[in-house]
Amino acid sequence: MTLTVDDTPFGFDPMKPGFRDDPYSVYRRQRESDPVHHSAMGIWTLTRHADIEAALRDQKLGHGVGINRAADHLSFLTLNPPDHTRLRGLVSRAFTPKVIRELRPRIQQRVDDLLAPLRGAGEFDLMSAFAYPLPVIVISELIGVPVEDQARFSGWSEEMARGIDPDFMQTPEQLVRRDEAKLEFDNYFRELIAARRGHPADDLLTGLIAAEQDGDKLDEQELLDILALLLVAGHETTVNLIGNGTLALLRNPAQLAFLRDNPDQAPAATEELLRYDSPVQFVSRVALADTEVAGASVLAGEIVSMILGAANRDPDAFPDPDRLDLTRQPGRLVSFGQGIHFCLGAPLARLEGQLALAGLATALPELTLVDDRPVYRDHFILRGVSALTVSA
Repeated sequence: MTLTVDDTPFGFDPMKPGFRDDPYSVYRRQRESDPVHHSAMGIWTLTRHADIEAALRDQKLGHGVGINRAADHLSFLTLNPPDHTRLRGLVSRAFTPKVIRELRPRIQQRVDDLLAPLRGAGEFDLMSAFAYPLPVIVISELIGVPVEDQARFSGWSEEMARGIDPDFMQTPEQLVRRDEAKLEFDNYFRELIAARRGHPADDLLTGLIAAEQDGDKLDEQELLDILALLLVAGHETTVNLIGNGTLALLRNPAQLAFLRDNPDQAPAATEELLRYDSPVQFVSRVALADTEVAGASVLAGEIVSMILGAANRDPDAFPDPDRLDLTRQPGRLVSFGQGIHFCLGAPLARLEGQLALAGLATALPELTLVDDRPVYRDHFILRGVSALTVSA
């Protein structure tokens, strides 16, 4: 299905053939010609960095009845204060700098274990061999999912991640699969929660069950929804960071060589790769009251869509934005959002990306791209390839 400019809520058609191969030229044209687009559906779409940065911090823009039902299963991601503040406060202790630092040796070991058999392996799919399994192993171990059950996460994660796209961009069958995946996920974790209540362990699930703030605890459904959010945010976005980042490096051999020679620069390199091809391309908010956004009068209840991928390629924020430069001075990325909804798991995603990308560059020095036209996954909010054929 394709949409006319008058039909699409965004000013461009994200389902048009070729869009996923290069959305950035589409974003650039809209940013230059219609940066504050208002559609016939009453949806505002922003593409300039300054406008999006301000909107992400605007407390008059929050969550409500929007363009999908992600709020049904993604916890405080789509809540407003005070509920958002309460749930985020209960979960945030699991992602302190100390916790993330302590995870580093474990993640490095998983990176090394996955890369060791790939050196000299010839052609293989980087996504199934490395980009998919690493984040699911990390988030599963963090939560406390038994090793024998980790493979079940991938199917649930794929369906729930696809399900956060706007409902009108999905088929009825896709919406059914999303809801079925969440039901299976909930049923599995109800049993695991019950097991942890009887036999606590040294894992995040036990910590969430015990978490308490000002006498307040998580109820079972809140706990299930938080776990679903951790799965989608902790797995899918990191898969796409590794896949998109590796593809960008392989298409820019000089930048890959720089990282191989300077693995200590992995933190800055990861920031640039997050900017260059962001795993999360789009977020939306609902006006909680009449307000002004990017100079436009927005009515209460109207939806404001923000194209993060466009903001990260805005030349007013990042000079020569279409050039990959791992030595670029850090800018104000919006890849993880900003304001009160800034991604709670950003430190973990960054750490995984740094170790994974530096590991690929150094452990597989002969890594080359076999298929330069990979197929992108059928997502809009999340961006990533379904397979990436390489040779080592």
